[in-house]
Amino acid sequence: MNPPLLELRDIRAGYGGISALHGVNISVRAGHVVALLGPNGAGKTTTQKVAARVHPVDSGRVLYGGRDVTGMSSRDAARAGVCLIPEGRGVFPNLTVRENLWMMTFTGKTREQIEDIAFTRFPILKERAAQTAGTLSGGEQQMLALTRGLASDPAVLLLDELSMGLAPLVVEKLYDQVAEIAREGVAVLVVEQFASAVLDMADHAAVLVRGRVEYDGPPGESLKKELANLYLGSAS
Repeated sequence: MNPPLLELRDIRAGYGGISALHGVNISVRAGHVVALLGPNGAGKTTTQKVAARVHPVDSGRVLYGGRDVTGMSSRDAARAGVCLIPEGRGVFPNLTVRENLWMMTFTGKTREQIEDIAFTRFPILKERAAQTAGTLSGGEQQMLALTRGLASDPAVLLLDELSMGLAPLVVEKLYDQVAEIAREGVAVLVVEQFASAVLDMADHAAVLVRGRVEYDGPPGESLKKELANLYLGSAS
């Protein structure tokens, strides 16, 4: 069996001497969606940043396709096919939808190719092509951020709080697209605080509580029943 496209082994990391992650182990294979769940402050975003090589580790190893890349820069990680879409969407609000997409021509694709990727996946963006991104709805901005990331042809896609501030129907549509992206062979790690938003389409789940993985297994009914205890237990 091929190695996971993304693997974190015994990761310990923190901020200013304060530990945030205590031996985290997570792996994501091609074509799979792994949901990383947990309450606020559990270390989910730090885990994503470590995976994207945006945040350093105190110890442990980060591997891409079985290769140790722990010392790799975030720029080189992006070149290796790792795409992080952080919380907050990260679009340029004063540029139009089309201009936001054109910013991705550095990937080597033409404007037409990038627009085709975006408009095929989210036709509403074609209707909004001349509209400034800052005037889009929250869901449309998230669609734009997602398609900008896809322009880089990522092998690993890291999504942080995709559902933040969005209506349930919009979230469902976005995660339908995430599932489709995974079916195309991309390894997807999704950070979510709200388990209900992602569990039905995830292939695997991990629950992070105070910097430790307290659950690592299938995203079935047993996990849904256990989540309350895991989340509430984290506050004890």
